[in-house]
Amino acid sequence: MTHIDFSLVDWSRAQFALTACYHWLFVPLTLGLSFIIAFMETIYVKTGNEEWKRLTKFWMTIFGINFAIGIATGLILEFEFGTNWSNYSWFVGDIFGAPLAIEGIMAFFLESTFIAVMFFGWNKVGKKFHLLATWLVAIGSNLSALWILVANGWMQLPVGMKFNPDTARNEMVDFWKILFSPIAVNKFLHTVSSGYVLAALFVIGISSWYLLKKRDVVYAKRSIVVAASFGLLASIFIMFTGDGSARAVAHHQPMKFAAMENLYMGQQNAPLVAFGILKQDPNATDHKKMNFSYLVEIPDVLSYMAFLNPNAYVPGIYDLVHGNADHGVPSYNERITKGEIAINALAAYKRAKLAGNDSLANAMLGTFEKNYNNFGYGYYANREVHELIPNITMSFYSFRIMVFLGLHFFALILVVLILTVKNRIENKKVILYTALWTIPLAYIASMLGWIVAEVGRQPWVIQDILPTIAAVSQLKASSVQLTFWVFAVFFTALLIAEIGIIVKQIGKGFTA
Repeated sequence: MTHIDFSLVDWSRAQFALTACYHWLFVPLTLGLSFIIAFMETIYVKTGNEEWKRLTKFWMTIFGINFAIGIATGLILEFEFGTNWSNYSWFVGDIFGAPLAIEGIMAFFLESTFIAVMFFGWNKVGKKFHLLATWLVAIGSNLSALWILVANGWMQLPVGMKFNPDTARNEMVDFWKILFSPIAVNKFLHTVSSGYVLAALFVIGISSWYLLKKRDVVYAKRSIVVAASFGLLASIFIMFTGDGSARAVAHHQPMKFAAMENLYMGQQNAPLVAFGILKQDPNATDHKKMNFSYLVEIPDVLSYMAFLNPNAYVPGIYDLVHGNADHGVPSYNERITKGEIAINALAAYKRAKLAGNDSLANAMLGTFEKNYNNFGYGYYANREVHELIPNITMSFYSFRIMVFLGLHFFALILVVLILTVKNRIENKKVILYTALWTIPLAYIASMLGWIVAEVGRQPWVIQDILPTIAAVSQLKASSVQLTFWVFAVFFTALLIAEIGIIVKQIGKGFTA
């Protein structure tokens, strides 16, 4: 195996994570706020009340600021696939490129066309056509997210494709299988619904600030009613999508699932860790093994959550690394051996093809295809097997904090909606301050969800098929390090600029 520059791998991962995190600061607000605006404008068109038009235009301005800066970070993110991850891009270009191309069409044709009407067409087109444009922008924004998340879902569950040994590329054979894979469906539904909750909390929090300042009280209350109603439905929906996502992970990414729970030894009737504090096991040969210094469990729930059966067996980290024959779990060493066979068979196939030996080429191709599902493990031959275990601490705590914050969001939105409908919200300063300071918590929860999804599946770029160590471009680590800091400064400046513009716009109020 060729020499691996781990500094290059680490800096490439860091740069992509940096870009993705900054991009995701803008995306969820866009996804949710677009629908909240559409609901507000619908009320305006139905009632003819100019106050609803003013309300719509206020939040539309916030949406526009966020949308514009989100595009800048998104473009850089897509370019990084080619610059920093060219091996990956070549390996999957025929599949991964298709959803991204569709997303580009959605973003730059559907959204760009109708967003111009939405912002500049108030006095140039009819009310109903303008409303249609607003709804199409909302739908287009979310359809753009669909294709990005389908591409990400395929990386976590590679289906609907066949590897072409002559070009060393994966080629799409079933578009619908890719689109409707369980990981892709759950990822899309859970991700966009989390964006809806975040946008609802953003609107509620800003409106709470107005109520605390006793400014634009009527507009603030109306904003809260629309956002809280939307957010409450999204909060309920996200519980179901989260449950579906966890089950899909248990079936298709068992190591991620075990890391989320710090489940070291597999169990039947496995309990769910309601609360736990991790500590390093000082006696473990595996340096990644963690124990609990404090633990609260709910019996049988993990087995039920994973397989809808409280008696089901859930494999643990030890089982996945070392194997468990009783439950049909192969060891990582077995998978590494099969991966080596696949890699060597592919090389032998190419040599036989060049030599014109078709019978040997066909035999090697059969061997390769038989072992292809373990192809990526072959890169870990002669390496420490525990490198295939993700960061357990980050996965475990990120998952729990995300869930606890989600419960907080649901309770807060419900309380705020009830108090607003009963016309008692402006006197509840504790609730209003809580709503205001929940805005950053919503962003933290959203980021934690991505940490669970992406850190939990490491070291894979494509689950079981391509690890990060084989996906990077052949660059100098110093070059990636330089661009990392350039992007860090640039993105931070964009974020500061956006916050400044939004704060200034909020300061003007609804009636400016």
